[in-house]
Amino acid sequence: MTDIFSARKRSAIMKSIKGKDTKPEIAVRSIVHRMGYRFRVNQGMLPGNPDIVLKKHKKVIFVNGCFWHGHLKCRRSRLPTSNENYWKNKIIKNMARDKKQIKLLHNQGWNTLVVWTCEIQDKKKISEKIANYLSSSELKNDIRRKIRKT
Repeated sequence: MTDIFSARKRSAIMKSIKGKDTKPEIAVRSIVHRMGYRFRVNQGMLPGNPDIVLKKHKKVIFVNGCFWHGHLKCRRSRLPTSNENYWKNKIIKNMARDKKQIKLLHNQGWNTLVVWTCEIQDKKKISEKIANYLSSSELKNDIRRKIRKT
């Protein structure tokens, strides 16, 4: 099947997509903030420039677009049929880079969570996912505080 857009139009569409402060990022930030956590955004000092950084908890959250980061088995990650080799190579490189960045973060002692844009549609489910990820450090910190007091 051929692309419904011309190569020029497809290029313009792809260039118009923002890289920071996207609606999914803002939605995840809002969830994290409502849970009472404070964080920094787009910290360039860390590998991968995480979207949300909770320094106190050594946790980061990436909000990944399904298309750009190659979310497997997601309908949003289908490649355009025009210039298919270009897009396939680009997404494969993005996936490899993401994997490398996460490994670097883990080596530095950071915990990571990847939130896909398709997951954000179900507010309850994504809130639970984020709460489970963030609360695990709270339990560990509480245990450490109790140990120090004894």
